[in-house]
Amino acid sequence: MKKLIRIAVQMDPLESINIKTDSTYIICLEAQKRGYKLFHYLAQDMSIKKNKIYTQGSYFNLFPNQKKFFKKKNEQEVILSSFDFILIRQDPPFNMNYITSTYFLEMIKGPIILNDPKSIRDNSEKLSILNFKNLIPPTIITKNLGECFRFHKIHKNTIIKPLYGNGGEGIKKVSGEKQSELNKFYNSINKFDQPIIIQKFLPDIKFGDRRIILIDGNYAGSVARIPKRGKITANFHTGGIAKKTDLIKRDKKICKVLGPFLKKNKLFFTGIDVIGNYLTEINVTSPTGIQEINRLNNCSIEKIFWDKAIAMLGRGNRPLPI
Repeated sequence: MKKLIRIAVQMDPLESINIKTDSTYIICLEAQKRGYKLFHYLAQDMSIKKNKIYTQGSYFNLFPNQKKFFKKKNEQEVILSSFDFILIRQDPPFNMNYITSTYFLEMIKGPIILNDPKSIRDNSEKLSILNFKNLIPPTIITKNLGECFRFHKIHKNTIIKPLYGNGGEGIKKVSGEKQSELNKFYNSINKFDQPIIIQKFLPDIKFGDRRIILIDGNYAGSVARIPKRGKITANFHTGGIAKKTDLIKRDKKICKVLGPFLKKNKLFFTGIDVIGNYLTEINVTSPTGIQEINRLNNCSIEKIFWDKAIAMLGRGNRPLPI
C-alpha cells in the first residue's frame, strides 16, 4: 500500500505569491502531482500546548496557470509532529518573530524539516559567508563609524548592505571621498540599528549576480541576474533580468567547498550568490530562482528537490513510500 506523504508548509499567505516566479509554488505543485497532501500555515499561528507544537491552518490544492490558483479547505488545528515534512518557506525579515518560530520548530520530533530550523537560526545569510574567508570579497561587519570610513578609504568603492535585509533592500554603493558620497555613507550607516556589511565593490556585477541552487549540498542549477542599466542590485525583486548561465569562473570550487558544510548543517535547499569570483551570500531561509532556471534550461529543479527529500525518509526509521 502506498504511503500518503503529508507536508506542512510554513510560508507567507498564499494570496501574496506570484505563481510565475515563486519557488515555493512550483515545489508544492510538484508535491501535489506526486499525490502528497499539502497543509499551509503561518508562523504566528503556532502554539505550544501540552508539550506539543500545534498550529492553525488549512489543507490546500493548487491549480497551474489560473487566476484563482489555490483552494483551501476548512481551517483546522493540527499537531505538526504528525507530518512527514515541514517546509520553512516564509520570507524574511529575519527578526525575533522569525527566530521564535525556529525555536518552536526545533522542539518537534518526527518530521523532516527543510531547512533545519537551528541551522537557519545559526547561519545568518550574510554572516555565514565568513566561514569561507578565501571565497569572499574584502568585507567588514560593524556599526562603528570609524571602522566604516577606514575600510572605505582603503577600497574607494564600497557596497553597504543591511545585515538582515533581503531582496536588494537598502543596498547602496559609495564611490570616492567627495563630501556628498561620505554623507551618503554616513546616512546609510545610521539608518540601521544593527551592524551593517561593507564590502569592496565588485565591478563584475555588470555581468550579473549568479544565483546557484544547491540541493542536499549538490549543484542543481543556476541563473545570472543582470542588473538594469545604471543599477547595482540584480535581485529579481529589484528588476534583475534572468539570463542563462552554467557554472563559470570559480563556481565549481565554491560549490565543492560549501557542499560538505551545507550537508553537515542540514541546509537542504540553499541559494548562494556569486559575483565574479566571489561568494557574497548563502541564502537559507527561502531561496528563490528555480522557476527562472527551469525556463532557461528546460529542467525541473522541483523534481530533484522531492527525489532527494523523499530519499531522506529512507535514511531514518520510517519506510520509503512505495
